[in-house]
Amino acid sequence: MGSILITGATVVTVDADRRVLEATELAIVDDKIAAIGPDARAVAGEAAEMIDGTGMLAMPGLIDAHAHAGHGLVKTLGGGDGEVWFKACGQIYTTGSDEEFWGAEALLSALERIKCGVTTGVSYLGGGDSVMRSDDPTYADHHCRSVERAGTRSVLAIGPCRPPFPWTFARWQGGTRQDLSVDFERQMQTVETVIDRWHGGANGRVAVSVVYPVHHASRPLPEGLDEATLREHANETRALGRRKGVLFTQDGHRSGSIEWAHDHLENFLGPDAYLSHCVDLTDREVEICQETDTRIVHNPSAVASIRGRCPVPELLDLGVTVAMGSDGTAPDRSFDMFRHMQQCMHYHRRHFRDDQIMPPGKVLEMATIDAAKALDKAEEIGSIEVGKSADVILLDMRKPHLWPPSMPVDRAIYFANGADVDTTIVAGQILMRGRQVKSLDEAEVLDRAAAAETQMLERTGLSDRMVS
Repeated sequence: MGSILITGATVVTVDADRRVLEATELAIVDDKIAAIGPDARAVAGEAAEMIDGTGMLAMPGLIDAHAHAGHGLVKTLGGGDGEVWFKACGQIYTTGSDEEFWGAEALLSALERIKCGVTTGVSYLGGGDSVMRSDDPTYADHHCRSVERAGTRSVLAIGPCRPPFPWTFARWQGGTRQDLSVDFERQMQTVETVIDRWHGGANGRVAVSVVYPVHHASRPLPEGLDEATLREHANETRALGRRKGVLFTQDGHRSGSIEWAHDHLENFLGPDAYLSHCVDLTDREVEICQETDTRIVHNPSAVASIRGRCPVPELLDLGVTVAMGSDGTAPDRSFDMFRHMQQCMHYHRRHFRDDQIMPPGKVLEMATIDAAKALDKAEEIGSIEVGKSADVILLDMRKPHLWPPSMPVDRAIYFANGADVDTTIVAGQILMRGRQVKSLDEAEVLDRAAAAETQMLERTGLSDRMVS
């Protein structure tokens, strides 16, 4: 693969000592960080590709621990009406999308992540009210092939839809629609196939997590579903993930749902589980997260964080691992993790009326090493250390809003945005340099995404919902 030598950069390691090294050289050999400091030039060798990092901050690639595949093509749909958008997602993801929709959207999302310095991202294969495109592996295939082409890392989260079953999905062949009735067993077969096919794929850059919808005991069960069946399905899904050695994740915990899962399901929580949103948790639920070493993903820019608060400072005080997520990129948020780090600080400071809560170094950890820990990848990514994967970004600090160069970490977290990322490297491959993406043709990606959106709107009759 060759070697890369970055010279003159300020290196924010996020290692155990949280070192910040000024005017430092960083050597990458093949897909690993090989040396930091005086030995880097010799280790990289004379044939190394040189990158002048003067005036730049070298940081670990950012990690987005919660987002949704498909959302890149439904941004702003509904014009701010959350219920319209929510229902539209269910329609689009089941009966309005084909393989090209999922492949084109994955390329668009990967492109945005590259340009924002996000080197690893979790993507649920669907959204809305736990609507997963789990009727057939082909949709996951198209997503993962796009990620493989882009060069980023992805954790694809897939599982059965919310019961009861069956669900109706549609296959499209040109303009012809074929409806399919899909039961729980078939969706589970799809999940298992996707794990076997893609977990560890793309030279280790693709992983798979298993999803099961969150149950809220305060809400009545839908007609045709009893609690015994729900518990059976939940336990079976959790057992599949454990049998296959993949992580487990859930989207949308709040107000008692973690306690219910802990008390009524079989070993549902633990260090191999990362739970997203988790707003308005009870004191007992915060304790359960600590006792079980369950990991939490906080999405400070999400609608869920408007309707409730994830008790991040309280969780951190008990030693719970909390990662950062975008919940992107719809209906109203991007993959810009700098935006979400800033939102996180202000969100909790306003709640406690304390400007010392959530310091910038902590929110950076949540988007790097803590997120890596939540995804069971802390030995591989999340910090700049010799032997770890070379997932590195360069932030151009020679800009008015980031200058002068003192207190670089604070300046970056308080003032930077995704457009300040100059260079993105994943596993030793330069995906972007000087804001020019090398792994993808930007115009092609944008054109494909626009065409896929147009086709989806025509098939669903939702064009009027994409008008301001």
